[in-house]
Amino acid sequence: MPWYRKLHWQIIIGLVLGTIYGIFAAANGWSKFTSDWIAPWGTIFMNLLKLIAVPLVIGSLVSGVASLSNLSRLSRIGGKTIGIYVMTTAVAVTMGLVIVNLVQPGKAVPEETRVSLQEAYAEETSQRDSAANVARERGPLQMIVDIVPDNFLAAASENRMMLQVVFVSLLFGIGLIQLPHDKAKPLLEVFDSLADVVIRLVDVIMLMAPVGVFALIAGTITSVAGDNPAQILSLLSALGFYMACVIGGLAIHVLLTYGVMLKFLTPLTFKEFYSGIAPAQLVAFSTSSSGATLPVTMERVEEKLGVSEEISSFVLPLGATINMDGTAMYQAIAAVFIAQAMGLDLSLAQQVTIVLTAVMASIGTPAVPGAGIIMLVIILEAINVPIQGIALILGVDRVLDMLRTVCNVTGDATVSTVVAQSEGQLARVELSEEGDRIRIKPTLE
Repeated sequence: MPWYRKLHWQIIIGLVLGTIYGIFAAANGWSKFTSDWIAPWGTIFMNLLKLIAVPLVIGSLVSGVASLSNLSRLSRIGGKTIGIYVMTTAVAVTMGLVIVNLVQPGKAVPEETRVSLQEAYAEETSQRDSAANVARERGPLQMIVDIVPDNFLAAASENRMMLQVVFVSLLFGIGLIQLPHDKAKPLLEVFDSLADVVIRLVDVIMLMAPVGVFALIAGTITSVAGDNPAQILSLLSALGFYMACVIGGLAIHVLLTYGVMLKFLTPLTFKEFYSGIAPAQLVAFSTSSSGATLPVTMERVEEKLGVSEEISSFVLPLGATINMDGTAMYQAIAAVFIAQAMGLDLSLAQQVTIVLTAVMASIGTPAVPGAGIIMLVIILEAINVPIQGIALILGVDRVLDMLRTVCNVTGDATVSTVVAQSEGQLARVELSEEGDRIRIKPTLE
């Protein structure tokens, strides 16, 4: 197959062309035309992915849990998966704090820039604070209460309630385990078929990926720049050190933390892993939503990395809901950056509070664009930093949101391969007589 026919290259071409068009459109005053005639195609693409996310989670999780045969196996795989997710999130937050304390990007922001950014984003800051007030006033056990819906159909109708969908799907799968096989089989076949149909729909939807990515990137650039591309340059120059810290931290976490896990806990090479997961990473970058990217992630992990359907259908939906390494790292760096820019010194106790709050907040953060900002407001409150400081970072948040979503999705895929390998459910690689690498699917008991 020619290189230009491969999906990830088509998406990259769409990404590059969308960037070029977005800059050109901003420079020539085409923002209105772009928002009216170009950006909607990106919205359609993202909506198509979101459309199948809930059916995929329900079908794959129910069938995945039921296929584990017994509760002891479920608890072993579930405990292993959640443990790794929490560990990598804690590592990401700690790594972010080390980087931001060493570089100290907040001290590089001039006073006049800080004031102008706060004035420019005062209204948006107020809106984010209002949203955070709702979360701030919740009781200590409200996060657990929120996991259990009183109406499953209502939860399934809203992508922001994916944690509730995951809970009900797990509960339903556990119920199927308790039934005799002959009674559970008809219903289990329905959920198996549902998951298979959605995976096939991914292939259809991804035909639109290059156009969707082009439209999303073009729309993002023109919405940030308006009709003045110099606005982007001024923001980048003012917040360059901060962006470098976030981008560098995410890159180190992806390459080092996940790289070590792949190297020592799986037989996959870096080339195999990243070439296999690349289309999912590109979709994550353009949509800024690990929930919308979930169908693509599942397809690539199963078909290209050799993870069994039993493992991927359990680990990946759970990861898209609770594993937010990139978001947690960004929150840590952003909180300290804002404190530094405002001339506030954070004690060790306050930075430990950031670690604990960011790890816990990442579990309940919706897998949708911009949700991390609301949780950041709560973290700032916890360490007594004025929440008006988020105005400093709102201008570049969209770009960083795209990158941290890539980190989140990469983490989900990495953990799925690690868990699959530990359970003997990762396809092994053998050399053919011609010397080609062949993946042999695992034989499940």
